[in-house]
Amino acid sequence: MAAEWWDPAGKFAPLHKFNPVRLAFIHSEAAAHFGRNARALRPFEGLSLLDIGCGGGLLSEPMTRLGFAVTGADASDRNIGTARAHAAQSGLEIDYRAATAELLAAEGLSFDVVLNMEVVEHVADVAAYLAACTALVKPGGLTFVATMNKTLKSLALAKIGAEYVLGWLPRGTHDWSRFIPPENLEKSLEDTGLTILKRQGVSFNPILWDWALSSDVDVNYMVVAKRG
Repeated sequence: MAAEWWDPAGKFAPLHKFNPVRLAFIHSEAAAHFGRNARALRPFEGLSLLDIGCGGGLLSEPMTRLGFAVTGADASDRNIGTARAHAAQSGLEIDYRAATAELLAAEGLSFDVVLNMEVVEHVADVAAYLAACTALVKPGGLTFVATMNKTLKSLALAKIGAEYVLGWLPRGTHDWSRFIPPENLEKSLEDTGLTILKRQGVSFNPILWDWALSSDVDVNYMVVAKRG
């Protein structure tokens, strides 16, 4: 599936549809936190960003265009190969690495912003993983974590609906038992020393066939936290 990352009509079409909402949220929150002009062409010049679980680079590339010095990490060599090839075609300099958060933390690396988008629900040891991710955030820096709530609504929509009814995702993409209530995620983040700044729901509108920020965290949600 790695080669299909950049096909807006392929297996990753849901992410392409979801991406503008994620990007706008990250852009707005990071600009406010770091005192940057959100309307500037490259508002985040001089800041570093790590995109954990970057896949084919759907977030890494726009973050680079906004001025961040971006490192993209993914455990899949094939995904990193796809990301590197597409960045080269786009004329973008992105430091892509086939590595885990734990390996990067062991190197002593740290970043102003760490993106952790739709990864935590695939991790076996959430506490250990989040501890490694927090170690990668500079003091005063931000981390964004996006995942799915563990509710009957998310089981119906994000698992059964998305994988078996609509066919948005390959069957078996998600394990509902690994979905995380926001209270649990926030507690785990606080246990690593982070301060929760915001919880944001994201909802799909079947009439407009589009995603939007909302107060509903029953299925998809994002959490912003600060270190130090």
